[in-house]
Amino acid sequence: MHTVVVGTTGVTASDVLAVARGGARVELSGEAVSALAAAREIVEALAAKPEPVYGVSTGFGALATRHISPELRAQLQRNIVRSHAAGMGPHVEREVVRALMFLRLKTVCSGRTGVRPSVAQTMADILNAGITPVVHEFGSLGCSGDLAPLSHCALTLMGEGEAEGPDGTIRPAGELLAAHGIEPVELREKEGLALLNGTDGMLGMLVMALADLDTLYKSADITAALSLEALLGTDRVLAPELHAIRPHPGQGASAANMLAVLKGSELTGHHQDDAPRVQDAYSVRCAPQVAGAGRDTMTHARLVAERELASAVDNPVVLPDGRVESNGNFHGAPVAYVLDFLAIAAADLGSITERRTDRLLDKNRSHGLPPFLADDAGVDSGLMIAQYTQAALVSEMKRLAVPASADSIPSSAMQEDHVSMGWSAARKLRTAVDNLTRIVAIELYAATRAIELRTGLTPAPASQAAISAARAAGVAGPGPDRFLSPDLAAADAFVRGGHLVEAVEPVTGPLA
Repeated sequence: MHTVVVGTTGVTASDVLAVARGGARVELSGEAVSALAAAREIVEALAAKPEPVYGVSTGFGALATRHISPELRAQLQRNIVRSHAAGMGPHVEREVVRALMFLRLKTVCSGRTGVRPSVAQTMADILNAGITPVVHEFGSLGCSGDLAPLSHCALTLMGEGEAEGPDGTIRPAGELLAAHGIEPVELREKEGLALLNGTDGMLGMLVMALADLDTLYKSADITAALSLEALLGTDRVLAPELHAIRPHPGQGASAANMLAVLKGSELTGHHQDDAPRVQDAYSVRCAPQVAGAGRDTMTHARLVAERELASAVDNPVVLPDGRVESNGNFHGAPVAYVLDFLAIAAADLGSITERRTDRLLDKNRSHGLPPFLADDAGVDSGLMIAQYTQAALVSEMKRLAVPASADSIPSSAMQEDHVSMGWSAARKLRTAVDNLTRIVAIELYAATRAIELRTGLTPAPASQAAISAARAAGVAGPGPDRFLSPDLAAADAFVRGGHLVEAVEPVTGPLA
């Protein structure tokens, strides 16, 4: 099994994906263990002093003015975890919780939190045992960290609350730890607080969304090319020299992808035979501009993610010179903004995709295709309601594009009076990515059927490869009306699994 070693300088996106989705094992580097021990010595020295130090010998948030006596500090750390584990709503997905725990471990191993090495090792042991704390949908405002979600994880370290075992069964966390020979943690000064202060949930969801969108944007370039071909559009608008004079990198990449898919097609350019049509509609002609802008948005989001993956987010932090200082690095604004930005770009990509599908189904704009791509229009409805489904998804995407980060709601008796709502931005982006996948799948379903209805002209080799692979995967072709939902589900699985890209790239070469 693949192993990810966590050091003091952060982790990579591929590390997060390996642990969250691939079940990779986690190990602490020797450097991390040494840094943990050194920072812990500083915390314990401060704890022994009579002067109060925030997070070490004081209360938290609006209660930070109270100095806590030594005999109550262990109770203080337990209490913050118990009281902050206040989430409600549906359970969060296993991959999100694993990313959340792994990224908190990343910060702990930086040596900036003052947590003992044994606590970090227990976090790794729980991940390696396949134990997943039960985390709920609601409870994070994206400031002072993803507090409630991280608290539910910390509760599992203490052997309390509920968790999901490797077999998917939810049991008391203490039982699961015992079954895997893991001793619950007795938290000491600062450790409870250090396990809760971080942008780990929203960051984990950002990393996974970027991975999914990378494949999805390639898939969208392919389906846009298939629709252009089915509509007898021109590929001349994809010429590199046209995109070079507006040098947005994402636009150029999308245009190149579409051109590669269409290479060798006998269908493109036949609109010149249709006198009323001088040029293709925006949804066809401007596909690279819209998808390309989304790609450039992803580039910016990756930069933010990379910076955050290299960060140590906690409050207070142990600095190399021995100081323990309060800070505001837990504020989720940098991550929240790009999560919202990605949802906006995804909504626009879904919108232009649906417009191409609608054009394929309209006999007045499809240049010779049957109404709704039906086998016997009137008797058969064809893909009429598939477009309704796509339109409903697009409408939902537009609602999900409303920025969560534009909101703030004060908390903690006005001590935390401006929050990022980054967790909410991440949750809605996950839904947006799911919906965009379905939208692209419906365009694939319609465009492949439309191409097969164009007899007498040979599609591009890459198009043929896409159609053959889709049909082999259970995405049915033209014919009389049938129960459509299973066909669309097959198309969704085909796109979601990256199989559309896999089918095309042996013909086109690697897509950008």
